[in-house]
Amino acid sequence: MSSKAPNAPLNVLVIVASTRPGRLGPAIADWFVRATLPEAAGDGIIVDVADLADIGLPLLDEPEHPSSGIYVHEHTRAWSRRVAAADAFVVVTPEYNYGMPAALKNAFDFLYHEWAWKPVGFVSYGNTSAGTRSVQMTKQVVTTLKMMPIGATVALRIADSTHNGQVIESAGLDEAARGVLHELTRVASAMRSLRTGTDSDDTSIPGPVDGLRLTTARPDDLAELLVLQRCCWVQEALANDTLDLQPLRETLDDLRASMSTWQLWCVRRHGRLVAAVRARAHERAWLIGRLMVAPDQAGNGIGSWLLSYVERQAPEETTHCELFTGHRSTRNIKLYERAGYALTAADGTPDGSVYLTKQRQLSA
Repeated sequence: MSSKAPNAPLNVLVIVASTRPGRLGPAIADWFVRATLPEAAGDGIIVDVADLADIGLPLLDEPEHPSSGIYVHEHTRAWSRRVAAADAFVVVTPEYNYGMPAALKNAFDFLYHEWAWKPVGFVSYGNTSAGTRSVQMTKQVVTTLKMMPIGATVALRIADSTHNGQVIESAGLDEAARGVLHELTRVASAMRSLRTGTDSDDTSIPGPVDGLRLTTARPDDLAELLVLQRCCWVQEALANDTLDLQPLRETLDDLRASMSTWQLWCVRRHGRLVAAVRARAHERAWLIGRLMVAPDQAGNGIGSWLLSYVERQAPEETTHCELFTGHRSTRNIKLYERAGYALTAADGTPDGSVYLTKQRQLSA
């Protein structure tokens, strides 16, 4: 994920957009990193280079929409991690037929949330226009992804600024590169609160304690969610005298795969993940699962509040809510009964579990 703490170092990802043999992009990216190294080191800025030729993304091949955050292929997950870790971007791009390289457009299209609320600067290169028409086209795309193009740019005319495949040493060009990094990091710092604060996928509803923020789960929540799940189900294992519980066996890949069939919600308190739940519709039922609250946060109403929220997300065509819990999980059973659930006999209830249902109050 990108930097969260207010004083954490900023991560700048330099993206080499061209993938064709004989390209100038890697040499220009290397020059930009060298030219800005003193300022980056002095300000504690981490600069990384992502060469799209090395990353090797195929033409967009994900079956789900990028905004879902559900990724089937590892090449997408790796790209997602790389982009999510960045606070800002510098795109090093040529101009192909008055536009951006197809590889760059494809790299943008693979992801969605990972780009949002981050600034982007440009180092372009070309002949007559020095690549500036590519930059103008790219700006239309990045603003749709909620990115913020900065004003400072570097535009290199190949005949004037390069020789034998390298950028010609120039104090003026070096200063221009440092100007891009300086403006980029100023804007990245100013936008940090947007990257860590309330987003359009957040649900602002009053909670039982201060500092709660409810969001739909995203891929970069999953590692933390897996840790929370294991902490919570250790207590269930002790209460039911068994370690043979699915939530304790799940891997990160299992959790990631569940995003294709379940809706997941996370609750953070002052930035820390403290609760989560998931649900899905099955025929006329709204199935609720994995309701969990961090052990040190239990007892203050977060579980009941989250259960009430997820019940309200049930589709109109569902008639009742269903859930399971351990047959010796007395605390959970009492919570559900207080919320209106009733123990119900049903075929197929897993061994060691009880099945509870609640009829929905349908509007007239």
